[in-house]
Amino acid sequence: MNRIGLLVIVFVLMSMTARAQSNASIEAPKKANARTTPEVTAAEPFDGASVEKMGAQCVTLDTELGAIDIAMLPENAPEAVRNFLNLSATGALDTTTFSRVVKGFVIQGGNLSTSDKWGPELAKRMTHHLPDEPGLVKHVRGIVSMARTDEPNSATTHFFILVASGQHLDSKFAAFGTVTREWKWWTPSIRRRSKVTNPRSR
Repeated sequence: MNRIGLLVIVFVLMSMTARAQSNASIEAPKKANARTTPEVTAAEPFDGASVEKMGAQCVTLDTELGAIDIAMLPENAPEAVRNFLNLSATGALDTTTFSRVVKGFVIQGGNLSTSDKWGPELAKRMTHHLPDEPGLVKHVRGIVSMARTDEPNSATTHFFILVASGQHLDSKFAAFGTVTREWKWWTPSIRRRSKVTNPRSR
């Protein structure tokens, strides 16, 4: 009887050990609606700014050939204006160059990859696409407008300044600003790679 009782006790212990090992191998159930924490993007100075506030701003780009003062036209292209003001206020345009010049027609800036401070942060900034805002403003001499590809909503940070009228651009590109005073680049001495320093809004 003692042997039978001993065998029964051993069998019960083995059964309990096997059950404990089996339970240990079962993973804890996961929540069906587990939420991931979204990446938070820091707000920029003119995010949420009203049309009135943006319209009161004037951006000055200091260049090797003199200062360029640009008044904003948020009634025509509010998101393009907001983008340009943010680029200026955060220093993203600082040390960039005018990388495309077509004499007698246009000069183009806003290529952040030409900046002395080029890095991951500026590269990420260039991936932010803007909605198309063609508007009713005519592309005449002194107008500042967003450059883009043929794809819709493809404008990022590139902009151009007209040194002559470009009627064929009307209703196709977002005119968001206008140069408010004469400057040396209206002459035939326009050249590439002139650097922008200390862009600022006031």
